[in-house]
Amino acid sequence: MSRELLRTLPKIDELLKLSECNILINEFNRSFVIDELRKVINFYRKGILEDKVKKVPSLIECINVCRENLINNNELNLKPVINATGVVLHTNLGRALLSEDSVENLLKIARGYNNLEYNLVKGERGSRYSHIEDLIIKITGAESALIVNNNAAAIMLVLNSLCENKEVIVSRGQLVEIGGSFRIPEVMNFSKAKIIEVGTTNRTHNYDYENAINDDTGAILKVHSSNFKILGFTSEVDIETLCEIGKKNNTLIIEDIGSGVLIDLEKYGLEKEPTVLNSIKAGADIVTFSGDKMLGGPQAGIIVGKKVYIDKIKKNHLTRALRIDKFTLAALESTFKHYLNEEEAIEKVPTLKMMTANKNELKLKCEELMVILKGLSSIYNIKVEEGVSTVGGGAMPESELPTYLIKINSNKISSDKLEKALRANKVPIICRIIRNNICIDVRTLLKEDYIEIYEALKKIGENI
Repeated sequence: MSRELLRTLPKIDELLKLSECNILINEFNRSFVIDELRKVINFYRKGILEDKVKKVPSLIECINVCRENLINNNELNLKPVINATGVVLHTNLGRALLSEDSVENLLKIARGYNNLEYNLVKGERGSRYSHIEDLIIKITGAESALIVNNNAAAIMLVLNSLCENKEVIVSRGQLVEIGGSFRIPEVMNFSKAKIIEVGTTNRTHNYDYENAINDDTGAILKVHSSNFKILGFTSEVDIETLCEIGKKNNTLIIEDIGSGVLIDLEKYGLEKEPTVLNSIKAGADIVTFSGDKMLGGPQAGIIVGKKVYIDKIKKNHLTRALRIDKFTLAALESTFKHYLNEEEAIEKVPTLKMMTANKNELKLKCEELMVILKGLSSIYNIKVEEGVSTVGGGAMPESELPTYLIKINSNKISSDKLEKALRANKVPIICRIIRNNICIDVRTLLKEDYIEIYEALKKIGENI
């Protein structure tokens, strides 16, 4: 039986004679079409040999499969998705959204030439960092600033520049692991600094640092544990006290605050987070933080602090290897400009706007989406419930932000299959499943997402 089926499989020459095939060739290139046709025929041949295919496909069926594969293969792998999870800084979904001003500036720079390293006043080569350094200094209160491609790079560069072959004192409770299994101790070792652990996992005191300082000490490093909390019998030394210890013992104080908070978010009902401004005011010599976390900009590692140390870091040959490009610079400059006015930052930086959205705002978003989804009530059971969102991105691990969830299920399709179908949508919709319900958290939705969600659910419903 399989031999008979194999003999009747369509031939490539037969397929190429079809007008439908010529349309594909005009659209996708002849060699691509022929390669894909061979793959389609081989797929059916393998299915026949494994006794999984009982019927030979027609010529048109082969062409249709070929067309679908070519369309899928022609799509870009990095694509927009709809974040319906309620996780504001979703690491897997690209973390912070850029503000409209940042996007516009990015497009302007991308479309033409620019003065990245050209001094327009002097008519000679300039520094790419000069475009943004004064702005960061003004906002943070630091003496100088430098930007590299991420915060792990920032820490490594700082330690290598200022503490190579010297001891760096750090609390055991701050030797954290960050995303992708990268660990602070490994980053420190790579920088050629020698780690001196003090205190215990849950408690570190002033005297632990003071007793560890000697002639080989290069710095004291404080790392903000932004992605976890130790509760109960705990103690750590605040940055103000560390700066006093550093000043008394002529020792550098370096702080990695990670998430890059520039605004006191407690007044917006959020959990207290250390701010860059507070650390600089306290007297920290160097502070590092991320650009794409709670700052709400592109991926970057931002180093701020005293000019004498930043100047030394700038001369490190690694600085060139870790430098940012024109796109990051364009987006980051626009993001920082929002922070010249706190109200503007809260309104225009998407990360801050989503995090600080109150229940009334979220309820209105929920009602708007429910009006659109109303026409699907014959296919799905749709209801609204209160729930919680999270900040994500390794920030505010204890924070639960009150939100509204739209819960969806159907007697015609399981929640697992519905979630998979939404994820396979042309614009993938990423959501949560809670107690056999698809949950759409409105906190992280954009206005333009509403119709796409409706169309996706409608299309899935028509095919079940």
